Amino acid sequence: MSDSRPINDRFLRALAREPVDRTPVWMMRQAGRYLPEYRAVRELAGDFMTLCRTPELACEVTLQPLRRFALDAAILFSDILTIPDALGLGLHFVEGEGPRFERPLRTPQAIHDLPPLEVETDLAYVMDAVRLIRRELDDQMPLIGFSGSPWTLACYMVEGGSPGDFARIKTLIYDAPELAHLLLGRLSATVTAYLNAQIRAGAQAVQIFDTWGGVLSGPAFEAFSRSYLHRIVAGLIRHHAGRKVPVIVFTKGGGLWLDALADTGADALGLDWTVDLGAARRQVGARVALQGNLDPAVLRARPTVIREEVGRLLAAYGAGSGHVFNLGHGITPDIAVEHAQAFIEAVGDLSPAYHR
Repeated sequence: MSDSRPINDRFLRALAREPVDRTPVWMMRQAGRYLPEYRAVRELAGDFMTLCRTPELACEVTLQPLRRFALDAAILFSDILTIPDALGLGLHFVEGEGPRFERPLRTPQAIHDLPPLEVETDLAYVMDAVRLIRRELDDQMPLIGFSGSPWTLACYMVEGGSPGDFARIKTLIYDAPELAHLLLGRLSATVTAYLNAQIRAGAQAVQIFDTWGGVLSGPAFEAFSRSYLHRIVAGLIRHHAGRKVPVIVFTKGGGLWLDALADTGADALGLDWTVDLGAARRQVGARVALQGNLDPAVLRARPTVIREEVGRLLAAYGAGSGHVFNLGHGITPDIAVEHAQAFIEAVGDLSPAYHR
């Protein structure tokens, strides 16, 4: 595998806050159901997890948006629930309802009995997909690997599916904090090993999705989410194949804790759409790069409105590097492809003025 930087390295340069000719852009869930070609491959696979577990199909859907749009990074097609799936919790997806686990962690014994995970073998299909995607990309642009955060994974594993009101997991952290920390500590070690395996397989940046961090109070966020993010970042491979491997931490609803998140050691913070991008830059932008943060709902609007909102966010961040344009959360299945195209084109057209 080549030691040279990808031909298009805007994304990596922006994460390092180095000069770029325009603001790089990619979309969370950019390979997804809004694309007709994705839906065709999903139907061929038969079910979602088969699609994730088949490296050739995962590679194909990873590449699909790159053929349509002028994106600056690819992201591995996978799911944040691969770890609990490999732990034997019986993951399946219910149409219209999301993930469900046949064997959620409902007792202390179930948490104590979780088996150790050998990520290189138990999740070998993920690393096989990373290697295949890197080969197909041929260093045209960087590949992002990812994982769910320990707190987010625990939410699903304890609740048994989409968390709803978070009643079970919040009862666990307040009523049995030692048990919660046992679970989160094990997940932290597994997530670290999993991301490092992706990096060794060829991922050139990694993102940690702390999707449910924002449902916690400040003290609980520090104890049960941010502290484990810090632990993971400290344990990651930060240089591989002759280049730095940047780490992005994305806490949905984490706008109140930007300083604390910047202290995790991450290179960049992902911002949801509730955060003022300009204020975030003034607060922590000298310490980390920022990623985001267009409200995905804007993509339902007319292309002229999409362009205006892109321009507003570019102006809010202002001149200079250190910004990766993205949505404030994943693109939704109902978005017209033409509107996604308008978003990407607007970033390409409007952002060079901020990099002269």
